[in-house]
Amino acid sequence: MNRRLVPLALLATVLAACGGSGSGPAGGGGPAIVTTATVEATAWVDRIEAIGTARASESIAITSKLSERVERVRFESGQRVEAGQVLVDLDVGGDVADLDAARTAYREAQRQYERQRQLAEQRLVPTSTVDAQRAARDAAQARVQQAMARVSDRAIVAPFAGVLGLREVSPGQLLQPGTPITTLDAVDTMQVDFAVPEVRLSRLADGLVVEARSDAWQGQVFRGRVVSVDSRIDVATRSVTVRAAVENPDRKLLPGMLLAINVLEVERPALVVPEIAVLQNGTRSFVYRVGEGDTAELVPVRVGSRERGRAEIVEGLAEGERIVVDGTVKLRPGQPVKASPAGGAAPAPSDAAGG
Repeated sequence: MNRRLVPLALLATVLAACGGSGSGPAGGGGPAIVTTATVEATAWVDRIEAIGTARASESIAITSKLSERVERVRFESGQRVEAGQVLVDLDVGGDVADLDAARTAYREAQRQYERQRQLAEQRLVPTSTVDAQRAARDAAQARVQQAMARVSDRAIVAPFAGVLGLREVSPGQLLQPGTPITTLDAVDTMQVDFAVPEVRLSRLADGLVVEARSDAWQGQVFRGRVVSVDSRIDVATRSVTVRAAVENPDRKLLPGMLLAINVLEVERPALVVPEIAVLQNGTRSFVYRVGEGDTAELVPVRVGSRERGRAEIVEGLAEGERIVVDGTVKLRPGQPVKASPAGGAAPAPSDAAGG
């Protein structure tokens, strides 16, 4: 930040001005040529800065549940897939034959049940016979479902849409349960967790706008919103974890990336001046105000937030007053001032709202 220090030669003058009216005799010489600006009330957005790590909104390692040989690999490294898309076919072995046998047994059990039910309606067989045949039919149906599950386990599918990682298997390879096949990450929207000091807790809320920046993509801003604030404070760091969802339509952000985070708080009105106009003497801040007769008045001010060359004035100035922005080095309280042609209202940086 450009915090201008009061020269040591002016220290006595500054301290005297703090105790008096902020103005005094001109001290000789002609008017000082300075650049001035008008104190304006403008919209101000405070920022909470933090560092976070990008994570996929959904992320898994795809493995096999069975010990079986790979029949066919249907994907390539880095491929984008949809939910339910088949990635790997395993050798079905005798499972298809078992499924056909189970279906045949079920059809026969269903036929016998229908026959027994009709006989029971004619009072030719007892009801207990119909009940036993119904149980046999239901058991046959369960065996069909069991055989279908075994066959479906031979096709490994993507559980959700996303981007695959590196391929780790080849056709003919014998897989064991837990053998890694690849990874799958949903990266259209990234999750970013970051820590915020507990003193900022009252200023956090779901829905606040978040700006994320990565050194890998200089000058680009990725926007998102706060989706959750943790329910606990970390007793070691006295901070709270905040989770944001950051849009990643071009998939430039990858899981594990380090991101610089700015949380934009709710917009509020504030008196704003160029930061270069604020003179610093230790912990005290001063501004030269253009008073009656176009003379310089050194007034103490209380500075709030600072951002990108601008400073918020909490106390000491009023809207519409003129202040000296440039030319304060040799300026004295009470000295006449003359605005240079470059003077005017304090410009707001073009990226103040969003980088």
